Amino acid sequence: MHTALELLRLLPLLLLAYLEALARLLLPPRRKSVQGETVLVTGAGHGLGRSTALEFAQHRSRLVLWDVNQHGIEETAAECQRLGATVHTFVVDCSKREEIYRAAEKVKKEIGDISILVNNAGVITPADLLSTQDHQIEQTFAVNILAHFWTTKAFLPTMMKNNHGHIVTVSSAAGHMPASFMLSYWLFVISFSSSKFAAVGFHKALTQELSALGKDGIKTTCLCPIFINTGFVKNPKMRLTPILEPDMVAKKLLEGILINQKMIFVPSSLNIFLFMEKILPERALAAWNKLQAIQFDKVVGYRNKE
Repeated sequence: MHTALELLRLLPLLLLAYLEALARLLLPPRRKSVQGETVLVTGAGHGLGRSTALEFAQHRSRLVLWDVNQHGIEETAAECQRLGATVHTFVVDCSKREEIYRAAEKVKKEIGDISILVNNAGVITPADLLSTQDHQIEQTFAVNILAHFWTTKAFLPTMMKNNHGHIVTVSSAAGHMPASFMLSYWLFVISFSSSKFAAVGFHKALTQELSALGKDGIKTTCLCPIFINTGFVKNPKMRLTPILEPDMVAKKLLEGILINQKMIFVPSSLNIFLFMEKILPERALAAWNKLQAIQFDKVVGYRNKE
């Protein structure tokens, strides 16, 4: 009887939640400003990290850029400075926890509080599971997910104190449905997709924890793009969806951050693919995977992700 009463009390809340969701669909979302916010972007030396830094520079944010590649991060900084942004650069290996903590302390001491954290750095290992060395698997997880824990632990306390901030997790569509679009891209699907599933889980758990603690001023966003053309492979092609360029994905990310969007799929049609994966029989799903397989000429190399 007690359980039935609790369920009845839940019904008005469910109705209110659906009405709020409907209102968000029908009404234009309210956009916030990131002007003057101090933004830290990891893996900012090239690709999506560089494009994201440039987008924030155009919005007049202060930038703190991390990357393991000094030359790449200096190039990114120069481009951002030409747009009028204030930029600070740090050479940081995000596979090393203590290096992250040291750099974070230096940032807090020399620059101040970080209000927007973009965990973008990532690596890909070009080998199937049995050919992948143990240390490569460890590095994939160290950069693609464990670094998110260390950076968040370093900068979240001040955000919580101020009840203000935004934590961005750059994951991948592979963190939701590796079989749906990366089946033929078998050379790194196990370690890469596993780490990206973990990143999606990190985002969802962090979002729930902040809500439970009443820290509604701290927003979270998870970016899940399909394949981005960052030079990892030569001449990538897909049949049913376009190969994405970093600049376009960065624009979608900024749009999502400005409206506090929790999950961003690029392209948005990925929502349909996620639904299809849940309803299609196994044989039909295998045929679907084959139809939309990624094709490329050869693997060029790997570095920080997208």
